[in-house]
Amino acid sequence: MTDFDADEAIAPLTTARPRPKYRSQRSDRILAAVGVALAAAAAAFPWYVFFNEEKFGIRIAGWEQLNDLPPGSAARRPFSVSPLATPDPENRLAAPPAIDPVVTATVSSIGEVKEDAPLLQELQPMPGRSGFRLLHVANGRALIEDGNGMYMVQVGSILPDDSRLATVEQRDGKWVIITSKGEIYTAPQ
Repeated sequence: MTDFDADEAIAPLTTARPRPKYRSQRSDRILAAVGVALAAAAAAFPWYVFFNEEKFGIRIAGWEQLNDLPPGSAARRPFSVSPLATPDPENRLAAPPAIDPVVTATVSSIGEVKEDAPLLQELQPMPGRSGFRLLHVANGRALIEDGNGMYMVQVGSILPDDSRLATVEQRDGKWVIITSKGEIYTAPQ
């Protein structure tokens, strides 16, 4: 015989009323019904989105209206730079200075003349053409690519070489874009 066998049953200190069984079953049923309804809605919502794409799709801000622009519209006119952006004639430099102020850390060879070598004028290295290229043209927009990625541009957009897109036109069956700097980029066929 153990200590547990000798214990007597003791009545509880408080007399709690027993809960009615039907109340707990009703709340369980309500929770189950809400769960089933939520699961049904979660299963049906993707199908609703699939069949009603026009309500949920990405809205393109009016690009489709650029398909057939009238000839006199602002988007068809060539882009021009504002006269306020060009420097005044009195502020322009007459001629570049004859001395190159850039320090190159070379040893001077004044007085040494090679008689058999032709005199070549050294040209100041200038940055070349920017690295973007025209990929495709559609609906008045152009797709360009440079080292940082691909961009969709339209007339007036700033290009990677800090110029603006002046016109998008077709020449000899190929699409070309012309920048505000006058550079012409041709799309591959």
